[in-house]
Amino acid sequence: MTCHNRAGGRPVIDEREARRIAAALAARCEPKVNRLARELAERRFAAIPDYTDLPADMRDLEIAATARFAIRQFLNMAAGTRVDQDDLRLFLERAVQRAEEGVGLSTLLSTYYIGAELIWDALVAEVRPGEQDALPLLARLQIRGTNRVVAAVADAYQAAQAAIQDERRDALREIARALLAGEPARALADRYGVPLPDSFLVLNLPLPERPTGVAERRLQRRVRAALEGFAGGAPLTLLDGRGVHVLLPLRAADRMDELRRALGRAEPVTAGAARARAADVPGASARAARIARIARATGRPPGVYELGDVLLDYHLSGAPDAGPALAAALDPLDDHPELLETLRAFLDHDLDRRRAAAALAVHPNTVDNRLARTSRLIGADPRTTRGTLLCATALTLRRLG
Repeated sequence: MTCHNRAGGRPVIDEREARRIAAALAARCEPKVNRLARELAERRFAAIPDYTDLPADMRDLEIAATARFAIRQFLNMAAGTRVDQDDLRLFLERAVQRAEEGVGLSTLLSTYYIGAELIWDALVAEVRPGEQDALPLLARLQIRGTNRVVAAVADAYQAAQAAIQDERRDALREIARALLAGEPARALADRYGVPLPDSFLVLNLPLPERPTGVAERRLQRRVRAALEGFAGGAPLTLLDGRGVHVLLPLRAADRMDELRRALGRAEPVTAGAARARAADVPGASARAARIARIARATGRPPGVYELGDVLLDYHLSGAPDAGPALAAALDPLDDHPELLETLRAFLDHDLDRRRAAAALAVHPNTVDNRLARTSRLIGADPRTTRGTLLCATALTLRRLG
């Protein structure tokens, strides 16, 4: 059935005739499905670099089979066959596989549009005189079919990605829990492909003053996002009653200033940090938590503090591991016996530089110069109240062995 409603009097076919021609075009393309599938694979590999890195069996078998299925499905739809949800099952399975293999979503969806272009070229090549008016119908069918497949594939891929991310977060959390508990974690990390360094920088961040489940989770997410660049990916984190624990590779300590800034932008808190080998993570975690508490209790501004930053307060808090660390604060003076002798004299003579100079038989300016050098070497000025306390305590601990 035709009508004459186009300029120039050329007949325009009705929808029934368009569908008949579309079915005929699809039938003429059917014998070419295998060739079209091979051409589709070639176009994919040429247009999408990621696909050249896929295993040969995936390229030559799995992707080719999916291409044949997709081409036949469209030709069947063009021939009038109704497509239902079951016909999408293979595409959904492939979407899940690509998500698990790490193929990007944009790369995956690009392949469907490349396929749509290929099928359109094949259909146009089969058009005979008088059949051109069926092309708009075929174009609508193809746009609708492609959009339907792409939407379903995107949903399946994103659902698979969400499941993968949930599983990985659970794995990272379990690995962190094992390390913080002093349990073996290497086998678990290997199972999930998580690289474990030999040593860690262990951070402890306090929970909000009035913690809620939502606030705690938001804190953990912000911290994870801020510190990804220091862990080469998602850092190992665990939230418990002592706060948020973060385990970073020890190399992150080489970027401590940068780490402080990143953490400050995400969550301006007063955090503690300690360095340890993997086997000593539990002790480092307790030390970081104590450092964080001390830094907050002594009114220090938000930031990341290590033992050296709160050494005297740490010792006064009764920490069992404080003695050796505090005594070691004067280790930089071991190669400068004149500085250590001057420091002892200065403290023994009640911070009187002239009396110390007389005891040492040197000029008072020499005492001043030596104390300035001592301050630079140990990071604490013995002429200040805190520096005096630290140096006096450290000297006592060294004398006691």
